[in-house]
Amino acid sequence: MKSKRSLVISIILVVLISALYRAMPNRPWGFAPQWAIAIFSGALFARDKKMAFILPLISMFISDLLYQVLYKNGLTVIPGFYSGQWLNYLLFTAMAVYGFLFNTKKISGILGASIAAPTTYFIISNFLVWISGGGWHHPKTMNGLVQCFVDAVPFYTNSLISSIIFSAILFGAYTLVINTADKKQLS
Repeated sequence: MKSKRSLVISIILVVLISALYRAMPNRPWGFAPQWAIAIFSGALFARDKKMAFILPLISMFISDLLYQVLYKNGLTVIPGFYSGQWLNYLLFTAMAVYGFLFNTKKISGILGASIAAPTTYFIISNFLVWISGGGWHHPKTMNGLVQCFVDAVPFYTNSLISSIIFSAILFGAYTLVINTADKKQLS
């Protein structure tokens, strides 16, 4: 019972801290823990898929609320809520699938999921930006699509690095906590 309570408290803290970090001013574009949270929640709640999808959604929503407060007070140029945002929520939430698909008990599985999630997001989101005429309004030609992807490479690079770093932190801390709890039970 005590370990279940600790797990719930830990998950709440992870979601809150990640939301605070994502809304932090002057953070590099795309460098955020939400991909890692989606992967981690997918791995942690592989049997309870509803929870696996809810955690990244809650993390995104809380950070967007924070962005909105900062925006309303003139502390950032990034609005918390905007049209078309539901697609970002859908894509981030869907990244939990990588926690189901990869063997996250192995470092290679965590690394694979940490690369696959932001890469999938990069491809789908930038295609949607291009097809909807968003971003820099590139023409709907192959060159326009390529330029839309090129424009987003810095964002992708940061998201890839952050996904790997935050996944290592989340999965590493979780493994440490579980191993420590197991050792206490054995003694």
